[in-house]
Order: sequence, then C-alpha cells, then structure tokens
Amino acid sequence: MFYERLPASPRRAAAGTHHDASIYALSSAPGVAAIAVIRISGEAAVEVYQGLCPAKGLPRARSAVVRTLYDPSKAPAVDAILDPGALVLFFPKPYSATGEDVLELHVHGGRAVVQAVLAAIPRASTLPSSGRIRYAEPGEFTRRAFLNGRLDLTQVEALGDTLAAVTEQQRRLSVRGTASKLGKTYEAWRQLLLEARGELEAMIDFSEDQHFDESPAALVSSVAALVGSLRSQIRAYSDNAVRGELLRNGLALSLLGAPNVGKSSLLNLVLGREAAIVSGEEGTTRDVIEAGVDIGGWYCRLVDMAGLRRGRHSHDGGQTKEAATGEGKVIGEVELKGIRRARQKALESDVVIVVLSAEQAGSGDLQTFLPVSREVIETAAQCSERPGQAVIVVVNKLDRMSCEAQKLPEEWIQQIQGSLPNLSRDRIFGVSCKRAHEGSLDAADAGRIQSFLSGLVQVFKDLTSPATLQDGERAALPLMADAWEESLGASKRQKMLLDICLGHLDDFLLHVTRSGDGELNVDVVVAAESLRAAAESLGKMTGKGEAGDVEEVLGVIFEK
Repeated sequence: MFYERLPASPRRAAAGTHHDASIYALSSAPGVAAIAVIRISGEAAVEVYQGLCPAKGLPRARSAVVRTLYDPSKAPAVDAILDPGALVLFFPKPYSATGEDVLELHVHGGRAVVQAVLAAIPRASTLPSSGRIRYAEPGEFTRRAFLNGRLDLTQVEALGDTLAAVTEQQRRLSVRGTASKLGKTYEAWRQLLLEARGELEAMIDFSEDQHFDESPAALVSSVAALVGSLRSQIRAYSDNAVRGELLRNGLALSLLGAPNVGKSSLLNLVLGREAAIVSGEEGTTRDVIEAGVDIGGWYCRLVDMAGLRRGRHSHDGGQTKEAATGEGKVIGEVELKGIRRARQKALESDVVIVVLSAEQAGSGDLQTFLPVSREVIETAAQCSERPGQAVIVVVNKLDRMSCEAQKLPEEWIQQIQGSLPNLSRDRIFGVSCKRAHEGSLDAADAGRIQSFLSGLVQVFKDLTSPATLQDGERAALPLMADAWEESLGASKRQKMLLDICLGHLDDFLLHVTRSGDGELNVDVVVAAESLRAAAESLGKMTGKGEAGDVEEVLGVIFEK
C-alpha cells in the first residue's frame, strides 16, 4: 500500500519545507521481544546510516541487509558495537511510508539494545545540511505520510482502525479502508459536483456570448437529475456508516427477562467464565454487569441486568421505600433502581435477548408451561418497534421438558409470536444452560448453546450488512466492485461530512423547482453555491479542497 506510485499531491507542495527536522522512534511495541523496529524519516536518514554503519555503503533500495551497528561517537571497535546483527532497510523518497527518505533498523529486542541504538541516533546526525533530528511525536510518521500525499484522510482513519482491531470483523473493516477505495469514491463525487457547478457558472458567465447545445432549462434539469442520483448514493453511504460503527465499536447486547430465568447462567456460558453470580434466589442481579466478548468475529458488549417484575410502591413511616409483588414478595429500593436501569439499557441496546424459561406446574410434576412476564414483554415490544434494534427470544431450561427431543412446542412458539408480532420464527431459540454446564467438551452442542450463538451471528450479519440503493434509484457514477461493502468503513467524521453534503444537495434541489405550468424556476447563483459547499464537504473527507477549488472550477468552465 505504501509503496505504490501515487500522483502528485497538492498537500506535498503545501507542506514544502514544513518538516525542518528528521524524526525517529521505536515503531514496534515497547518491552522485551525477539526483534524491535526503529524507524528514521527525513533528510538525516542517510547520515544516520553512515554514522551507525561506518565504511559500509548504503543498501540497495528496499533490500534487507545485515549490518553491525556502532556507537557513532567512537571508532569502530568491539567495545563500540551496539548490535552485532541488525537488519537494515532503506526506502528513498518519495516512494516510502512517509514520502521522505526512511531508514528502518530491525535490532535485537532487548531493552538495553533498543535504548542504546535510540540514544545513538541523534549523535549520528551532525551535519548542518541534514538539519536537526528529534524523537517523533505520537502519530507524526502518519501525519507526514498525509502531508506528502502518501495517504489520504480516509486511509489514515483506516490505519488507526487496523491498529485497534480486536475481532475478525473489525480487521476486515479496517483493511478495506486502507486500499483508499472510499477516498477515490469521495473524490469522484467531488469532481462530479465541480463539473455540475462549472456547467451552471458557465451559463451565468457566458450565456450571452456562447451558444450551448442545450437550453438553460434543459441544462439545469440535467444537472438536477445528476445531483438527485448522487444524493441517493451519498444517502446510502451515510446509512452504512452507522452500520459500520457497530462493527468498529461493537454491538450492545442486553439480556432481558424476569428474575431467575437463567440470564446470568447464559451470560457465563457465552463468556466462558463466571462473570455473574448464579443463584436460585430471585433478584440476585441488581445492577448492570457488562463484559466484552468475541462472538463469531463480532465484538459484543454483553450486558446482564436485574430481572423485571412488577410491584407496587408502599411508604412505611418514612422508612426505606419498598414494593410488594403480587405474590407478596418484597422488592427493595436497590432492586427497583436496577429494574429501571434494565429497562433503559434494553432500549439503548442493538440486540435485546429476551430470556424466558420452561417451568413445571408443581413439585414432581413433569408437565411444563411457559410463563411470560408482562413487564418483560412490554419492554421487548418497545424495543422491537425501534428502528435498527433487533429482538430475539431464548427459552431456557428445556431440560425440564418430558419429551426426549426437547424441542420447543409449537404452541409456545405461537404464544411468543402472539406477544411479539414482529418476531420471526428463526429468532426464537431453545436452550438448556444446565445441560450446557454439565456437558462435556466432546458433546455435540450441549444445551444447544452453539445453535443459539449461530443464530445470534446471523442477526449480527443482518444488522451490519450494507444498504444499497432503493428501488427506482440509480447511481450517479458506476459503482466500483464491493462499493457497498466499502461504505461500511466510513468513520463518524466521514458520516458527519456526508450528512453536511446531503444538506447542501437538498438545498440545491430545493432551488431547482418547477412551477405549475411546468416552467423551471431556479436561482442559478444560489444553486451553484450549494454545489460548491457540497463539493467542499466531500473534499474535507480526504483532505482536499479546503483551500478552495477556484482553479478547478475555472478549468471546467473553459473546457466546456
């Protein structure tokens, strides 16, 4: 990615002599390791090499050589050796990671070796012609890559995501962004708007002197159609940026249910550790318990909460306020606060896992039934009506059922769907946390936990699959391969700029209207200004266009 031939960047000229110093830093993680990588960037890179490797010629570009590194303040001798076998690579400008001369030293990773080489680098650069050399600031290598046109802003953001990726889906998302397909798409849109603006401004400036193939009304109508198509495409990218955030930051999953249905047991099984206390006593979980977990490559923030049950408030002579359930059991104030938090957390989650449990009619009775808490169903129904939020149902304690197959009875499925009409059959699962806990590692899907997790992964795919153009909409430009997948990589900053661009495009379309008799009414000056602002917001995506695009617009005008 870093070494492909890139076109000249306006930022490179703007940067000019911005870098008055060469920089160096430890590029690998600190601590003891087999190998540590030290990178030097700038005019002093060659001189640093000559100081550390005296009497040795500069390595061929992008070819690794083994060198002995010496203390540059001493004559080459055994007692001046810093590292007897370092791997050295040299990348001449402009085809390097930063666009400057870059020297990489792969040294032995002991702390003393690394510190000795780092301390020697400033002493190796003494000539005034190379300028001063200093330790790099955080992110400075990447900043120089951007200023020298090696990376655009979308690639810089993707690089940060790559370094922060924890799960497979996060890695895939970040890797897509490093190819700069997003940046190329944004730039193509910007050029399209510049051409459209050029068409309108040419009509303003030269309509009396030039003959146009189209009438002004037809020209404006053509530009409006193009802008409308572009708006549809940008809207889809903006929507997909929200889905991409679920991949980047993780999905929030909440376990919603009545007390003692097995929420904490399910949490522990999914996490693979005892994160929550499991007890037969109701109301054990009173606060929110949150833990991060990788489920099928998706990073998830799994939350266990207080069980929901209905109660009535009572006041007792100024003492601590309590509530009594219909069964006569008392709910303390702490649990009441936990219940309120549980409802709120469920409404804020991306996926709500409603946990129910099979219960026996009486002691020693093999007959089972499915109790459904009204508090739980009301909260789940609210969640199912919220856009972008998924609800699934898990029926626990299938081990209590008398039938050997222990499948969910059809009447239970219909009972659940009757309470939650928007819930599809494929989002209802039966499990047994007891069987899963007791099952051996060799058991095939003990307790059906794996089947539940597989269904959960499918829900994740549905939530994070990219949106496309709606029926009847068409793209303003031909779509690149995997364009909609690429759109998931748009960052929060990019989404904000996309939304700003959409606002300017809406303003443009608002100024281009037809009267009742079909005549086109348009304020060309205002419409052109809307296109300029929209193009500028797209330019900020990749770091282009902030300083204005006057010359580019003039080029479009005179070309036409």
